[in-house]
Amino acid sequence: MKAWSAPEVPQLPGLGQVPLVHDHASGERRVSARGETARMYVCGITPYDATHIGHSATYVAFDLLGRAWRDAGLDVHYVQNVTDVDDPLLERAEANGESWEELAVRQTHLFRDDMAALRVIPPAQFIGAVEAIPLVVSVIEKLRERGGAYDVDGDIYFPVASDPAFGQVSNLPTEQMLALFAERGGDPDRAGKGDPLDSLMWRHERPGEPAWDSTLGRGRPGWHVECTAIALEHLGMSIDVQGGGSDLVFPHHEHCASGAQVLTGQAPFAHSYVYQGMVALDGEKMSKSKGNLVFSSRLRGEGVDPGAIRLAVLAHHYRDDWEWTTEGLRAAQTRLDRWRTAVARPAGAHAGKVLDGVRDALAGDLDAPAALAVVDAWADATLADTGPDSSGPELVRDVVDALLGVRL
Repeated sequence: MKAWSAPEVPQLPGLGQVPLVHDHASGERRVSARGETARMYVCGITPYDATHIGHSATYVAFDLLGRAWRDAGLDVHYVQNVTDVDDPLLERAEANGESWEELAVRQTHLFRDDMAALRVIPPAQFIGAVEAIPLVVSVIEKLRERGGAYDVDGDIYFPVASDPAFGQVSNLPTEQMLALFAERGGDPDRAGKGDPLDSLMWRHERPGEPAWDSTLGRGRPGWHVECTAIALEHLGMSIDVQGGGSDLVFPHHEHCASGAQVLTGQAPFAHSYVYQGMVALDGEKMSKSKGNLVFSSRLRGEGVDPGAIRLAVLAHHYRDDWEWTTEGLRAAQTRLDRWRTAVARPAGAHAGKVLDGVRDALAGDLDAPAALAVVDAWADATLADTGPDSSGPELVRDVVDALLGVRL
C-alpha cells in the first residue's frame, strides 16, 4: 500500500538528544532508542471516519518522536498498518450502502491527504491488513506449532495462557481486562474458548462477509494478529517503540505482544509502549461510536491552515487527555501568525537558545508545550526589538520546521 509524500526536513546544526519516553508497561521513563536505527510500529486507522483530531494527535505525536530521532542522527524504521478489513468497517459500509472496499480506499486516501497536509513524515512501510493476509496466515501456522493457537468451530484463537507474560503491558486486573475486552471488539462470552480473554486470529467465512482462501481455511484475519505479523515481518522483535492511542493498551497491544512472544520465544516485543492521550469534545471522549468527531479534512476544507491544526495539537503533552475547542484552534492560529511575523523580520533575538531549548524539551518525554514556549519567548523578544542576530529568523524557521513539523 502506498503511503504519502514525505515533506522536506531542514538539516539543523549539531545533533539533538535521543528522547526519553514514558513506557506504559514499566511506568518509567526510558531511552526511546537503543541503537543506530530506531524501530517504531504505530497502529494505523481502521479506514472510516478518517481523519478525526484524535487520529491527527496520535500521528503528530509519533512524528515528533521520529523527527527527534532523526535530529539525533539516527536512522528511523517506522512501520504503520491500515486495518482495511474488520467488523466496524464492514458495519459502516453496510450502513452507508457502499462496498467495504470502496469505503476503505476512499478513507485511506483521505487519511494520506491529511497526513501530508500536517507534514507527518510517512512510514517506511504502510501495510494494509488485506495485503498482509499471507503474513498473518504464516504467523498463525507457526503459533499452532508452538501451542499458541486452537480451533473453535472453524475459528482460530490465541490462548493467553500460552504467554506467561500476558498482562505485563497493561498491568490491569482481570476484571478490568474482561470489561475492556468486551467493549473493544472481544468476545469473552463465546462458548468453547479456553479463556474468556483468548482472542480471535482467523475468522472462518460467514455468508455475506469477505473471505480469502488459505491453509487455515477460507476466512479473514483477526485484529491483533494483523499487527503482530506486520511488525515482526518488517521490524523483528524487541522494537524500540510500540505506539498508538491510549485506548489500544488493552486488548490490542497486550495481545500483539503476547502473540509475538509466543511465536519467537523471546521477550519483550517492544522496549517501550508509548501512548497518545484521548481527545474530547464537549466534555466527552471523541469517538466514532458517539459520532462527536472533528475532522482534519473538514477543517482544512474550511480554510484552516494545517500548521494551526498541528500547533493546536502540540499545545498539549502527548500523554495528556485534553479537549478540542474552537478557542484552542484560534489560539494556535494566533501563535502561527505571530511566529510567521517574527521570522519575517530581517533580524531577531539570538536563536541558539531556541535550538537548544526545543531540543531539550523534546528530549524530556516529547514536551511539546515546553518547546512551543521556547519559540514564543523568541518571537516575543524579536517583535519587541528587532535585535542584532540576522541569522536568527532563518534558524528559528528551520528549527520549527525540522523538529515541530510546522512550516513558517
